[in-house]
Amino acid sequence: MNIPINEELKTICSQIFEKGLTLAQWAEIESDDMFQTKTFEGGFDATEKEFVFAYFAEKEYWFQLSIEQVSDINKGSVMKIIARLADD
Repeated sequence: MNIPINEELKTICSQIFEKGLTLAQWAEIESDDMFQTKTFEGGFDATEKEFVFAYFAEKEYWFQLSIEQVSDINKGSVMKIIARLADD
């Protein structure tokens, strides 16, 4: 499924970007529910070294973002994220 970059996700990415943490620093504060909005829930996963999210629409979908992708979303150069159906 293609998830559009909406205001909720832009806000999350802005919060991540504004913290200015390295991957090692994110790993120290690893949390799977650090960011929660109406349709997104997620946080940093130290094993994956990426931000992992659930997206809730009619069904639950999962996707991951690298720190570079977070930066690209902040810059407006990403228009959608590809997600997979949860438990698939």
